[in-house]
Amino acid sequence: MNLSNKVCCSHCHLEFNEEVMIVDKTNYFCCKGCQGVFHLLSDEGLDSFYDKTANTKLSAPSTQYENSNNFNAPAFYDKFVKINSDGTSRVSLIIEGIHCSACIWLNEKALHKMDGIIEVEINFTNNKANIVWLDEVVKLSNIVDMIRAVGYNAYPYDASLQEVHANNERKDYYLRMAVAIFASMNIMWIAVAQYAGFFSGMTQEIKTILNIAEGVLATPVLFYSGWIFFRGSYYGLKNNIVNMDLLVATGASLTYVYSVYITITQYGESYFDSVSMIITFVLIGKFLEVISKKNAADSLDIIGRHLPSEVNVLKNNQITAYALDDVKIGDIIIVSSGERILLDGEILKGEGSFNESNLTGESEPVYKKVGESVISGTVSIDADIHFRVSRDFKHSTISNLVSLLENAISKKPKIEILANRLSEHFSSVVLVLAILTFFVWWFWPHSLEESLMVGVSVIIISCPCALGLATPVATLIGLNIGAKKGILFKESAQLETMAKATTLVVDKTGTLTLGKPDVIEEIILHDFDKRLLFSLVKASSHPISQGLVHFLKKDKEPEEVIFDSFNQVVARGISAEYNDIKILGGNLQFMLDNGLESDFISENSLFFLAINKKIVVIYELADTVKEGASSLVENLKREDIETIMLTGDHEKSAHKVARLLGINNVHADLSPQGKLSFVQALQKKGKVIVMVGDGVNDILALGAADIGIAMGSGSDIAIDVGDVILLNDSLISLLAAFKISSTTFSLIKQNFGISLVYNAVTIPLAMAGYIIPLIAALSMSLSSLLVVGNSLRIKYKWSRS
Repeated sequence: MNLSNKVCCSHCHLEFNEEVMIVDKTNYFCCKGCQGVFHLLSDEGLDSFYDKTANTKLSAPSTQYENSNNFNAPAFYDKFVKINSDGTSRVSLIIEGIHCSACIWLNEKALHKMDGIIEVEINFTNNKANIVWLDEVVKLSNIVDMIRAVGYNAYPYDASLQEVHANNERKDYYLRMAVAIFASMNIMWIAVAQYAGFFSGMTQEIKTILNIAEGVLATPVLFYSGWIFFRGSYYGLKNNIVNMDLLVATGASLTYVYSVYITITQYGESYFDSVSMIITFVLIGKFLEVISKKNAADSLDIIGRHLPSEVNVLKNNQITAYALDDVKIGDIIIVSSGERILLDGEILKGEGSFNESNLTGESEPVYKKVGESVISGTVSIDADIHFRVSRDFKHSTISNLVSLLENAISKKPKIEILANRLSEHFSSVVLVLAILTFFVWWFWPHSLEESLMVGVSVIIISCPCALGLATPVATLIGLNIGAKKGILFKESAQLETMAKATTLVVDKTGTLTLGKPDVIEEIILHDFDKRLLFSLVKASSHPISQGLVHFLKKDKEPEEVIFDSFNQVVARGISAEYNDIKILGGNLQFMLDNGLESDFISENSLFFLAINKKIVVIYELADTVKEGASSLVENLKREDIETIMLTGDHEKSAHKVARLLGINNVHADLSPQGKLSFVQALQKKGKVIVMVGDGVNDILALGAADIGIAMGSGSDIAIDVGDVILLNDSLISLLAAFKISSTTFSLIKQNFGISLVYNAVTIPLAMAGYIIPLIAALSMSLSSLLVVGNSLRIKYKWSRS
């Protein structure tokens, strides 16, 4: 029989018959797809990809793809594409066909070479690609075409499908554990007979029969229940990584092979019971880790959990159920008592109490009536209402907060990056120690059985998992506790940074005070048209302006006028012009900047109104200090964290609040640039700065600080720039944010200590021969669970607070 010669494809490295070969100069291809990809990479200067995949076999490009134009459909964009504030588009795709880090390198390089691509990040663990691009320059279909052109495929990331995958994985664990536990229990019964025979006497024939019975039961435990360790070892070695799976698979396999040898030669003692117990204990430990990590991650969904998929919409006097994504701005939603609010809007009919604890952490119900806003994610306690939708579901409060929490997990703290680097080398070191231990014991007692069991114990007892779990579980729980208390960390790395803070820099109005000043005195110097003042302050969102609006509305709301020109100066005031009348309204510094003077001074906030270069009225306003402000300053002082007040208000007002709270370092009359310069000066001195603010005048300082914290009722820009958001505006929550960060970071360091001490004590004991493989397997699982359990302490501590 004449066999065709085999040829290796120049792209995918798969062998094929030369009869179907495509010859292209000195290159050989198994299909047109591989030939096209090869030339594409060469033309784009990406042919170094083949140096990285010299020993890797790839999948040949497939041509059975759906039309890429489907990715440009409006329905696809509505569901999967997010438009960023800067106008760029963002999508998450799952890339099929990734085998190794070289595949990630190729995809990222190929996409970065395209015009309009801003950012590409591919996660190797789940093949999830986050892509940011300019839609007016390149279409999503072109991006997908490029991914397909280099030999891969892409489809949209869908969290619900990931949950299905997680459930299937859990079921797989259940089945593998059931087999392992059933077999191990029966092996133990056989082992009891063997140990009894060891002391009372047993013939070799009986012993061999019992060994065979144990071997039959241990085989499915090793190769079925333990398959996940072999699979993990394969992918680890494929990427030049020695991981925990390799240690478990190596230790159990060596013990199994040795026991088979003993059974065949009928000489010595078999250790099939150890094989079974190693796999069973480690599998159970690994499963409990998976469950613990998933519970910690799932608890982050505390805000968005159990959301119904439909709402009742009132159209043409008929109530119809609509999918959330189909509801438009302006639609009228009907909500009954006990139901959850799924979209943001304004109440048109009805009133009642709402539970906002999911968002703010506050357990007290909030009463709302017609004209007030309802927030998605809250629950109607006793209110039957109709409300008009103000934001679609994609841009609703609930969606934005869930997105923030999802993104928080992806940014790793520095200490976790360090732990991962240690874990990468830890397993390799353990493997070397195990080999050295084997040879030392082989040359000293000269017993293969004893040296092998000691070497296996060294492999099994080491636990890089505990080191790897030291940070992520504690971090997830910290983020979860924060979310429950209305504290949103945009990145998990910010927990570590905040724990190292040395200085709190805080704004006054709206941060230390309620930000709702009331007029306590009106000093009229000259007659003036109140319509001008009312129209001027109503156009501003500043708390002083809103306090004046409230005051002017008390008697009879003045009519509004339309200004010919209008200009707002941040942290100073407002200028406008109406029918040749020049109007200035703001603080004393704003008057001085415009050549006007006043000798009126007060410890409270002042608002001056000047018409045609003449001050006509002065308003004195007083604000109320927020609950928990004194406690915040006092507690931080005990932790050696200095509190500094920065404000655009005048000095006397600032010092009045500072005296009430015990703040010694106060800087008033600051512009946004002044606050920024102050924060940067502190950073140059080596200080770690936490800046807290709520207004537009705080955004520069918030952005420059190591941690910027925005109050939830503040401006959208301040919330956008802030690293941490306090949804309930509470200074008690701000103090809690410091405590959560500190406790979480402390637990991470404890976990590191537990892991390092465990390995420093147990590995030498195993090398000295004091620990058998069975105890080693149990110890390794317990060490991981100890780290997880220690991390959970923070959860139970805060659940009682």
